[in-house]
Amino acid sequence: MDRLIIGCGYLGHRVALAWMADGYKVAALTRSATKGAEWSRAGIHPVIGDICEPTTLASLPAAETVLFAVGYDRSSGRSQQAVYVDGLNNVLRVLAGRTRRFIYISSSSVYGQSAGEWVDEMSECQPVQSGGKCCLAAEQLVQTHFPPGLTTGSANVLRLSGIYGPGRLLSRVEALRAGETLSGRGDAWLNLIHVDDAVRAVLACERRGQPGQTYLVTDDRPIRRAEYYGRLAELADCPPPGFNPDAQPGRGSGGINKRCRNSRLRDELQVELQFPTINEGLPHSLAAAVAGPTIPIG
Repeated sequence: MDRLIIGCGYLGHRVALAWMADGYKVAALTRSATKGAEWSRAGIHPVIGDICEPTTLASLPAAETVLFAVGYDRSSGRSQQAVYVDGLNNVLRVLAGRTRRFIYISSSSVYGQSAGEWVDEMSECQPVQSGGKCCLAAEQLVQTHFPPGLTTGSANVLRLSGIYGPGRLLSRVEALRAGETLSGRGDAWLNLIHVDDAVRAVLACERRGQPGQTYLVTDDRPIRRAEYYGRLAELADCPPPGFNPDAQPGRGSGGINKRCRNSRLRDELQVELQFPTINEGLPHSLAAAVAGPTIPIG
């Protein structure tokens, strides 16, 4: 098999479409036979299994490139440790010596900075949230399985900031329409990447990523939450947003406050962003919400 995707969801499905458009054979792991049938009709070879159940992974095919882009499903009843770390370890054990390139999708939540500091790939990682701690542990696991000098394969880590696009990070529109107050600070920083540009980063990493390197995948301009939601409200014809800084910030609402720099993404991976800021990305996301996945060109 040319390409294998573990976690064929919001990002992974778009990567699958891009790889198939380039003529590659793509397989993807799923727990659902129904989802597998859908993928089969779309040209993706389904593999039925569960990363948290090692005995179900025996049929994972060898692949030239493997993308691990598993998100956390809160309805699964499993812990983040079980999914992000133990599940990844199960996959790595099965695929040992059977892939040339392993790309792991991590998160900018591995950075714990909270005073508006700039961070990049060389910045210290001291995550404070459980998800960030699990992502950092998973990164270390990947590095253990693909140590420097390994001749049978190599790995890269892509630390993505908040992914947005059609149907993602736009769920606040209804709350804005209802005039609800958003929890957390309006002056906290957000770091974002449009899903189509995240696909471009994966494709570029496969082509130009240096073995063992980590890349921070984020757009050109961190943005204050007030500006982001203000622009979203304007585009969706909603009242201006209000914030309650005394309320406990929820997921994705600015609990961590840093600014991410994408110099290595630009310079080393040579990624040209189609949506360098939300000024380009938000209008596209709202307009394309019902259009379905696109196929970004790397």
